[in-house]
Amino acid sequence: MQQPIYIKGICIGEGRPVICVPVVEKDAAAVVKKIDELVQKQVQMIEWRVDCFDEIGQPERVKAVLEEVRPLVKDTVMLFTIRTAKQGGNASLEEKKILFLNELAAKSGSIDLVDLEFFEATKPEREIRRLQRMGVHVIASHHDFHATPDDRILRMLMEQMKQGGADIAKLAVMSNSVDDVLRILKLTNDMKQKYPTLPIITMSMGGTGVISRIVGETVGSCVTFGADGEVSAPGQMQMDTLGSILDALHESIG
Repeated sequence: MQQPIYIKGICIGEGRPVICVPVVEKDAAAVVKKIDELVQKQVQMIEWRVDCFDEIGQPERVKAVLEEVRPLVKDTVMLFTIRTAKQGGNASLEEKKILFLNELAAKSGSIDLVDLEFFEATKPEREIRRLQRMGVHVIASHHDFHATPDDRILRMLMEQMKQGGADIAKLAVMSNSVDDVLRILKLTNDMKQKYPTLPIITMSMGGTGVISRIVGETVGSCVTFGADGEVSAPGQMQMDTLGSILDALHESIG
């Protein structure tokens, strides 16, 4: 069994996958409003996709948003994510600026998890340790919005993120066939068996891969992403529909 991570009383890594809802609004007021709405809906986990924020290039504005939402999210798990253009996001910042913002968020008291694009960082292991010392958990992530790589590459990616010391390893790839989906599901189960203490997040993006977003409890993926309105990745389901499906599956699994 995976060793779960407990944050604000929410278990990540055991039982029904946690639904994380991305916030992709562009201006500060809209970001704060959306986070408040999601908190009122009792969402367990919120991802602020900072690469969608128009003022990402102004650290003081990012800090101001973090300070404003701090009292709102005292019981809600918060994930801070800057997704670069290379990984399917919107950010084109230099690495040092991304690392500065990650560390600013880690020290803000508003954030519980930071997403670090493992293979875009020059020294990811060092940055993971720095963020962890600041009191946050780190998700090492890799995204391929074009294809599902060869099985050997998939394993290599996961192995390297695991060896890098991350608290959670995340791999999201685009499916171009049903076989692609089956391969990512098998990889997830294999990694769970090999590294039972490492929480894993995997998904096969696109319509074909939607099944991967709901079977995490069976194969070992501990978080799934659901939208409240605008989606942040292909194949993402609306959170209410996703929640109902996960509840039904969890009840059946027993």
